[in-house]
Formats: sequence, structure tokens, C-alpha cells
Amino acid sequence: MRRVLTAAGVYNIAWGIFVVLAPTALFKWTEIEPPHYPAIWQCVGMIVGVCGVGYLFAAADTFRYWPIVLVGLLGKVLGPIGFVIAATRGELPWSWGATIVTNDLIWWLPFTAILYQTYRRQIDSDRFASRTNDELRRIIDTAASQQGETIATLSRSTPLLLLFLRHSGCTFCRQALADVARRREALEAAGIRLALVHMGSEVDAAATFPAYGLGELPRFSDPECRLYRAFGLERGRWSQIWGPRVWWPGLVSLVTGNGIGPLHGDVFRMPGAFLVQDGAIVHAFRHETSADRPDYGAFIRAARNAAPVH
Repeated sequence: MRRVLTAAGVYNIAWGIFVVLAPTALFKWTEIEPPHYPAIWQCVGMIVGVCGVGYLFAAADTFRYWPIVLVGLLGKVLGPIGFVIAATRGELPWSWGATIVTNDLIWWLPFTAILYQTYRRQIDSDRFASRTNDELRRIIDTAASQQGETIATLSRSTPLLLLFLRHSGCTFCRQALADVARRREALEAAGIRLALVHMGSEVDAAATFPAYGLGELPRFSDPECRLYRAFGLERGRWSQIWGPRVWWPGLVSLVTGNGIGPLHGDVFRMPGAFLVQDGAIVHAFRHETSADRPDYGAFIRAARNAAPVH
């Protein structure tokens, strides 16, 4: 993977420099009229070159920077589609297909393989992770919030609602924070205490949660997803993260002001919400898709008649 991405980075940078320095060369070689505004074509070269820099970053740590590979693959799939449409209409000569071969087609298989290996690595990591009651109990007793309190301590005298968030840049993570902020008064009136579990650093959390009025809540930083796995929140399939059931709720979330942001955490990790009483789970909501929203009324009802379940 490192060799493939290094080669892709070097190729993109070289191709981008060539187009910036000689914007009309390809047009002359294929005997078509050069653009009247070559700076537009030079911008294309600049974009391709910048992508090459991204590939070199991804080569250093592919499993961390896999979104760069995903974006690159999307461009390498959509580019040939656009070329075929333009060539069919007579807007580009078919001879330009030679650039499509080296710029796009030869990278389809290795880029797809890289994304698949990244996905399988995480699935295998989850498969061998312990999910026994003993492991759940251990992490409930030992995982500490930013205030030094454990889940067991926080849930000892009152029901604790643990909200497991998606990565902080996800629009549904922001939606979940806004939802719980709106329902906070009703939840606390029912005797429920709130706590947040996230995959970012404590610095990220301290900068994000106060905007929703949740800055003082106990929160658990879990970048390695040990809490997520112990509570049975695994990595979702593509259909669960980006499938058709997610498209419309995602658009609604975006246009209603939740927006998106930088990725901090595992984009495939599924969220959830759990009501914990005296260190035991009494009500659970595990998302079927990234767009699902918990019924907080169900947590209020469960808190009134708590009976531990797992």
C-alpha cells in the first residue's frame, strides 16, 4: 500500500507540474484547439498535484488517512465517466483516453484493494476483541471521565445515560448533541444523569461540547474504541454509514445547521445510547444506521422501572 500511494503521489505531482508549466501541450499533441483561458487548465494541474501531496501523506499511515484514498478513487471513477460523455458528444477526441488510462484506470484496483484492507483490518480487530460480561464490567469499573469518575461511580446513585457519539466531524454526531441538549431538562427531571463517550481527544471535546451547553457533562475520550466495543458498538457496513437510508436524513441535518467538520475518530464506528444503573445496562439503543436517533422517552420510562439487561 505504501509503494502504491507513493507512486501515485509522485505521478500526480509530476503530471500537475507538467500541466501548470505547459498548459497547451496536450491540446497540441492531440491536434485540438487549446483553451482560450489556459489558466483554467493550469488549475486542473494544480488540483491533481495537490492530490499527489495527499497520497504521499496517506502512504505514511494508510490506515489512518484512508479517506484521502477514498476521495482519490472517487475522482478516478468519475473522471473517466465524464470523459466518455464528452468524447461521445464530440467535445473531446478519443485520443485523450490515453491520459485516462494512466491518470485513472490503472489505479482502480490498487486503490480499491487498499480501502478493502483498511476495512478488513478494523473488522478483524473487532472480531477478536473481548465482549464478555467480565470485560464490560472491567471497563465500567475502570474507564475514567475527564473528571476522574468511572461509569460505575456515576451510575451508583442515579441512572446514567451514556451517549456514544460518531466521529466529531459527522453531521449526525452534531445532531445527536443538539438532540440531547434539547431533551436534557426532561431527562434530568426524570433523575437521569448524562455522560458522553467520544473518539476524539479531550482537547477536541473541550472545544466542541460547550457550544451545545454540554461542556460540564462527564465525558469519556475513547480513541481506541475500547468502550464502544465493550458495549457492543461495532463498525458498520457501507450501507449503514452511507446507504440510501442515510442520504435524506443527512441532507436534512446539513441544511438545518448541523453541518460537518474535521474527522476525529473512526468513521465506520456505530453510535448508541445506554442507560446504566449501578454499573449494569438497563436499557440500550444500538443504531442500525448512522442516521438513527434514540427515543429519549424510552430512556425516561426505563429509568422509572430499571431492570438490568445486557
